[in-house]
Amino acid sequence: MPQTVLITAFGPFPGAPFNPTAALAKSLANRRRPALGAIRRVAHVFPTSYAAVERELPALIAKHRPDIVLMFGLATRTPHLRIEARARNRRSTLFADVEGTHPSIAIRAGGPAALRTRAPQMPVLIAARAAGVPAVLSVDAGKYLCNFAYWRALEASNDRGAWVQFVHVPKIARTSSALRGKRGKRRLRQADLLHAGEAILRALIVAARKIPRERERMVTAVRSNSDSAAARAQRRVAAIG
Repeated sequence: MPQTVLITAFGPFPGAPFNPTAALAKSLANRRRPALGAIRRVAHVFPTSYAAVERELPALIAKHRPDIVLMFGLATRTPHLRIEARARNRRSTLFADVEGTHPSIAIRAGGPAALRTRAPQMPVLIAARAAGVPAVLSVDAGKYLCNFAYWRALEASNDRGAWVQFVHVPKIARTSSALRGKRGKRRLRQADLLHAGEAILRALIVAARKIPRERERMVTAVRSNSDSAAARAQRRVAAIG
C-alpha cells in the first residue's frame, strides 16, 4: 500500500505566463477525501529550469522516498490530457528555460533512448475519462522540461520500485468568456483538472495496493502446488514400500 505520494508541477515559462499545474499539485496535496486520508501527499512546484529540476528532484525523492510520483506539466497546444508512457533521452536546444539555458541534446550521454514508466496506463486513462475529462495515451513527452523531469524521476525511482506517472494538461479557461474555444468546443477549467487529477491519483493508489495482493496470491498458489506435489510423491513412495 502506498504511503507517500510526491506530486510535482511547474511554474510559468516562456510562452506560458500562467501554468495551471502549480495550483493543481497544491490542491491535490491538500484535498480532503476519506480515500486519501491515509496517504501522505507532498506537493512541489519546480521553476521551469533544468538546473532547478537537477537540484531539487533528487533531494525530494531522497527525503520523502515516495511510493508514487505523480507529475504534471502544461502542453499548450494539446486540448486534452496526455498520459505519458515514457520519457526520451533528448532535449531541444532551441527552447531555453526560464534561466536562459540551452541544454545539450541528450539528457544522459550514452544512456538508453527512452525510459518507460512501470505505472499502469489503462487505469489512469480510464480514471481521467470517467472524471469527464478528455484524455489519451501518449509516448512522446516532448523535448522540454516536462520530458526532462520525467526522465530524471524515472531514473531515480525505477530502481526503488516506485511508480512515476507524468500527465500533460492543456491550457484552461480562466474566465467565463474563454470557456469556448475557436471551434466552439468547451475548454477545461481548473476545477476540471482537479477532478481528473484526483481520479488519476486514486487510480494509481488502488492499482499499487493490488500489486502486493497479486504477489501474495501467486506465492500462495506456488506453495500450494508444491505441497500437493510433495504429498503425491510421498504417496507414491508409500505405495512402493
